[in-house]
Amino acid sequence: MSISDNPKIELFDPPMCCPGGLCGPAIDPALLDMDEAVLKLKKEHGVKVERYLLQQNGQKFMENPEVLALLQAKGTDILPVTAVDGKVVKQGGFPSYDELVGYLAVSPTV
Repeated sequence: MSISDNPKIELFDPPMCCPGGLCGPAIDPALLDMDEAVLKLKKEHGVKVERYLLQQNGQKFMENPEVLALLQAKGTDILPVTAVDGKVVKQGGFPSYDELVGYLAVSPTV
């Protein structure tokens, strides 16, 4: 099932060594789960998902007023932040696939 109104998910990642954080000897399982969820959303639902790293995409953090306000108030400890169509829906942790689907009001695939 594809989403008809083309929502956009933006993930504002905490500082990491590489995009997605899937490098190095000890990969965080939460990052693997997030990567799998993103791939599934793109493939099965046609959702546009963008990930931004603070050190490489700082402008994107400043372009979203909610993300910028959170960073100014709470610092980088608030990251990761997830936004759907520009509105922050989660902060301080990566959402699960089911959470992402819920934000988009689509049915999860089994």
